Parts: sequence; C-alpha cells; structure tokens
Amino acid sequence: MVVELISVGTEILLGNIVNTNAAYLSEKCAGLGLSCYHQSVVGDNEGRLEETLRLALKRSDIVILSGGLGPTKDDLTKEVTAKVFGKTLYEDAHTKERIAGFFSQMRNGQVTENNWKQAMVPEGARVVDNHNGTAPGLIIEENGKTAILLPGPPNEIKPMFERDIVPYLNNLVPEGIYSKMVKLCSIGESKAETLVSDLLEGQSNPTIAPYAKTGEVHFRITARAADEKEADRLIEPVIRYMYRLFGDNIFATSEEVTLEDAVVELLEEKGLTLTTAESCTAGLLAGRIMNVAGASKVYNEGYITYSNEAKERLLGVKHETLESFGAVSARTASEMAEGAAKAANASASVSVTGIAGPDGGTGEKPVGLVYVGCQVNGKIRTEEFRFTGNRAKNREYAVVRALTVLWEQLMEA
Repeated sequence: MVVELISVGTEILLGNIVNTNAAYLSEKCAGLGLSCYHQSVVGDNEGRLEETLRLALKRSDIVILSGGLGPTKDDLTKEVTAKVFGKTLYEDAHTKERIAGFFSQMRNGQVTENNWKQAMVPEGARVVDNHNGTAPGLIIEENGKTAILLPGPPNEIKPMFERDIVPYLNNLVPEGIYSKMVKLCSIGESKAETLVSDLLEGQSNPTIAPYAKTGEVHFRITARAADEKEADRLIEPVIRYMYRLFGDNIFATSEEVTLEDAVVELLEEKGLTLTTAESCTAGLLAGRIMNVAGASKVYNEGYITYSNEAKERLLGVKHETLESFGAVSARTASEMAEGAAKAANASASVSVTGIAGPDGGTGEKPVGLVYVGCQVNGKIRTEEFRFTGNRAKNREYAVVRALTVLWEQLMEA
C-alpha cells in the first residue's frame, strides 16, 4: 500500500521549527511495509491544503496529515479534510468530555471557548484519544482511501501513533519491512559499490542501498517479511557475503554503532589504553571518543597542543623537528603520538596536526593538509590527508580519518 505524508503549518515552511514529524512518520511507515513516494509541507491556507490533499488522495491509498488540529482559526486540517471527503462536522461528546477533563487538571481549570473547536469531528470518523493533549486524532475511510489526522506536537503525535495508529496500519499491511546496516571504513564509496555491483544489479528481496557518510560507507540491507525472524533469514546471507568481500573494513552491522563505539570496543577487547594529541582539531577527536559510554575504561587523558611550545613541553616534540619540518608535518605527527603515549602511559595513541583554514596555508602546505600519527604497542604510523572543505568540514574529516587510522592499527595489533 502507498502512504503519503502531509505536514501542515506555516511555521514549518518558514523554517521556524524543524519537521521532525515527517522523519519519524517516514521511518515508522517503512517499517510497517508501506511505500512512501511523496511528502508535502503546506502552510495554514485552506485552498492550498485542499489542493495538496486532493492530489495526495489520487496517488496514494493512505494520507497521513500532521498538525493543524488545534483550537485557533488557522488550524484547518480537520475542516479541509472533512470538505474533501464530503463529511459534515458534529460535536463529539466523548472528546468534549476529555477536553474538559484535561483542563480541569490545570491551575485555573478554565476552558476557553475556542478549545471546543477540537471536539468537532467529521461524521463517520474514528476518533483517536489524545492522552497527552487536547486535539484527538482522526481516521476517515471512504471509497478505498484513508486519511489519518494527527496532532502536530511531537510529544503528542509519537505516543498516539505507537498506541493506536500502528495497530490500525498493521491490520492493513500483512508484511513489514526490516533492515540492518553494514558500516565500513578505510574504503571509498565508489570502490565499495563496485565490489557489491552484482548484489545491487540482481537484488529483489532483500535489497541493498549504499549511503556515503563522512569518511565512511554504509549499506542498508532491507527485507520485506512477515516477521523479524523471517527477515533475519533473508538478510544474514547477504551480511556474510559482505564480510567475505570487505573483511576488516566492516566495523559495525548495527544502525546504532558508530566508528568511535567500535574503536572503544576494540581497545577493551585487546586490553589497550588510549590517549590523543590534537592540534587543529582542538579536542574534537577526544570528544567523539568520550561520547561513548564506558570510554573512561580505556581513555584517561588527552592533550590539546595548539602551539609549538605546547607540543614541545607536553609531548616532547623536538625543537629541531618543528624548526626543520614545521608543526604540520609527518615527523611532528609521529612525535606527537609517541610523546602522548609516553606522557599518558598509554599503549595506544593518535595525533592530529594540520591547517584547517581559512587562513594559514601556503603553496607547499595548503589549507586542508592534515597529518595523523598513530601508535599502538610501540608501532608507529603516519598518514597524510588533503581535504578541500571549509574550516569546520576539514576538522570533521580529520577526526574521522584519525579514528579510521586508529581502527586499522588496532585491527592489526
């Protein structure tokens, strides 16, 4: 079945709020086995909302509208939907009672007259109680088409969808969609996609979709199945095949696991401790690692050494190295990593030094030049990278590449 989403609210169009409802509903509908080909955002305008809804109903079986169910005059979703379906509105006693009960729990207990507007529902509609607000949800069915109206606030729409709409949609769709993510590092998107070209060309169920992330490549494997057990049976052979193709390039087979999660897990697994020494990234790398719950088991301290003096004093970088090769050099990155490991008494270390921009570059050492040094159990390695983004992007790329180099070194340890 085909579902279409319509988000109602001028504040969304103007960018005053982020449309998180659409992302949430898209993901949930996909998981229920519904196909979503179109999404729309329309302001609080009766004519444009009617036009958008009529078009959606022509090309979709189910239209889910979020927002515009409140008490004010510009809340028009219910009225327009009733018009499109040819329904009149009547006052629902059950909903009116719930609205009165909601306000009775508030300090003054007064219900302003415009709130009773929310008790008006289209004839024949299924009323969905709102346990976190006043505007009820509504389900209208007519001639094989369904409109589902949901309140806009995320703290109202999500529990209502989970509690009442998911069971309703489950009855309409016999199969669900299940997916797993395979995450890779140390390989480019084009090469990774080439290696799985045979899978991409012959796919049916499950399907494989590549996603390029900053410094990573992700493949989402999706299966249509009656339940999760059947989906696993379809997906697992594909994952095993991808392990044969990519081996140690795969750092996770879970949506939730990040590269830093995998690095911390490897450190724990191998009984190693880590320290970081950063110049141009100024703590971003340490922050990524410390975002991992339990990282304190393997990470005790790190160093931000922006100046040459700090590199010498804290990390023991040789003055001659800085004079002869400069702060942005492979030699400096190497000595930073070695010095950090020694200072922190850590068995693994990673260093970053570079020119993030927008200024400071030269013909020989342009903006975006970054060196990463990595030491694991005394084995040192340095890598040179040249990025072409702005200052923020260059620093982000540098962090991801540092994590990747560290991952590679740990896999070899």
